[in-house]
Amino acid sequence: MRLNYHLVDVFTNRQFGGNQLAVFPDPPADLRAKIMQRIAAELNLSETTFAFPPADKANVYRLRIFTPAAELPMAGHPTIGSAYMLARLGSVGRLEGEKTIIFEEGVGPIPVTIRADGQGNPTEVWMRQPIPQFIDIYEERSNLAEMLSLSAADICGDIPAQVVSSGLPFLLIVLNSFDAMKRIRFRTDKWAEHLAGTNAENVFVTTLETVNEDSTAHSRMFAPALGISEDPATGSASGPLGAFLLKYGLVHASDMVSEQGFEMGRPSFIRIHVEGSGDRLSEVSVGGECAYIGYGTLVID
Repeated sequence: MRLNYHLVDVFTNRQFGGNQLAVFPDPPADLRAKIMQRIAAELNLSETTFAFPPADKANVYRLRIFTPAAELPMAGHPTIGSAYMLARLGSVGRLEGEKTIIFEEGVGPIPVTIRADGQGNPTEVWMRQPIPQFIDIYEERSNLAEMLSLSAADICGDIPAQVVSSGLPFLLIVLNSFDAMKRIRFRTDKWAEHLAGTNAENVFVTTLETVNEDSTAHSRMFAPALGISEDPATGSASGPLGAFLLKYGLVHASDMVSEQGFEMGRPSFIRIHVEGSGDRLSEVSVGGECAYIGYGTLVID
């Protein structure tokens, strides 16, 4: 069995930045989940996607998303990168200006808007995410500080550490400074002791001090349970981040940019748009640019 794939860097406008993604645009219809999971582990990228025919013909693809360790019901950079790649291949129809398509994912239909230049080449992709749900507040700040190799004083005392989810839950933690972000040394032993197996096991840390003056927040994400030691760009956490920043009054604009991946040498810029505020959100979207890297073929016995 020969499986063709393409490599894309997502949430960046240049190669070797952003978050890496492998897209399999035409896998066999009977490809088993076990094989897809082993392929994702073999490639060892944050995520790998497989684009299947949709159950509903009104949609364009049924997208299955795998980390090296697990299948995900929804994810940001895989959705955006897959849309970009399929558009580049001409698999979503003619592009003129702006086109919205629907992916079927584990959380349900996901609208994706592709913007193109005058020659019909994709330039930017946006995905609408399910409205974020605010779940548990984690009270034990000393445990979080220990896990991040920081002091409790580095964690913002006025803002709760809270689980927020648009389909994949993340524990959002706000730090007081960019300096604290740089000093994070994530301890998987303390993560296993305090968070593993809970709905707070995916950890997203942010601060309002940024590298780029046009950015709103500087972020880092750690997800050992998904086989991701650190993620250079996390779209599925960025929609919840925008809603979180608005809810707690840290930001007052509907449009934001989260920069991520700088500590990994892969700068990423994730654009966030939130309509509404607090518990009355009507729309949450994330978007960004992509850079094509290349293609290859796997030969599976």
